[in-house]
Amino acid sequence: MVRSLNKLSASAVKSAIPGKYSDGGGLWFYKRQDGGAQWFLRVHVHGRRREMGLGSYPAVSLKEAREQADKYRAMTRQGLDPIKQREREQREAVRNLHILKDVALDAFESRKAELKGDGLAGRWFSPLELHVLPKLGKVPVSEIDQTDIRDTLAPIWHTKADTARKAMNRLSICMRHAAALGLDVDLQATEKAKALLGKQRHKAQNIPALHWKDVPDFYQSLTDGSVTHLALRLLILTALRSKPIRFLRLDQIEGDVWTVPGENMKSRKDAAQDFRVPLSTEALRVIDEASAFARDGFLFPSVRKGVISDATMSRMMERRGMVERPHGFRSSFRDWVAENTNATYEVAETCMGHMVGGAVERAYRRTDFLEQRRMLMERWSQVLLGSSGASVRVLNA
Repeated sequence: MVRSLNKLSASAVKSAIPGKYSDGGGLWFYKRQDGGAQWFLRVHVHGRRREMGLGSYPAVSLKEAREQADKYRAMTRQGLDPIKQREREQREAVRNLHILKDVALDAFESRKAELKGDGLAGRWFSPLELHVLPKLGKVPVSEIDQTDIRDTLAPIWHTKADTARKAMNRLSICMRHAAALGLDVDLQATEKAKALLGKQRHKAQNIPALHWKDVPDFYQSLTDGSVTHLALRLLILTALRSKPIRFLRLDQIEGDVWTVPGENMKSRKDAAQDFRVPLSTEALRVIDEASAFARDGFLFPSVRKGVISDATMSRMMERRGMVERPHGFRSSFRDWVAENTNATYEVAETCMGHMVGGAVERAYRRTDFLEQRRMLMERWSQVLLGSSGASVRVLNA
């Protein structure tokens, strides 16, 4: 028997006295004694009666109540429990209301262990914080699409290409993190945004470096005996990045070998992958001179606390009117090795702290070429001091 539907009218609902009124098909209107009113739907699922509220009146009109009833009756015809389905929809809606800022912070937190110093320097998070979150931070991550990303990064896509690339990369990680949390996101949104933005016009520029023939004059000009001059001397002598130099501790040195902790080496994040540095006679002399400034075990302390900053040596070169920067001395050294020695590629790259070869190759090759590097670094120090011809081939390694 077909049950009649739409028994009620809008005026009848509005003027109803306390009681329960059927609209047909299991939809009921209940007017309470206190004057309030609400809608509910009765359905039968899996042999039992289920009753679900559809909202209060007049916030939910008769028309809206009928639309909801039609939706949930259709579910019961498919053998689905409408109450459980609605609860599932509500849970999904709540999940997908996570805004990008919260997801980004959670993604950052989960990756801190992979980052240098647990990400305290903020370099991983800053591209998002500066260029993405101001515009998209309050947007539910499930609603972010390629056009949102394009419009956000378009202002810096060509003018600050490297920063934009990092921001896009971090955003992609955040989207994958959101998916892992069970949120409904478009994992291809960043790739689609790249297609909309087009190829970046800006070309990355190498850090300016002195030609290796000019390095000895610069090295010999660092004569004031200050922490900055001594740190820069040791940086040039060892061809390392600034972080190992700045965080050098006296207890890391044994004889003429300095063991740099893996966390201080860019390509050796695993603490077990410490890096041995052979110290030339000149490097040992610089360390001995700098030891007078040592504080809390650190050879190059700052004026106030901690160690000298990442910018200390750069600012000194800047004050001299130079465009070159400390990191460029690594390039100077590498060019000298290539042009003036017959050192193997593996020896030259290991001097700079680079990890050479794949994981399998490194597993079988246990040497770090310490003896070959010791000879090479001693020769480099002689070049810096101007005590021998700079262009003579020196190694047969």
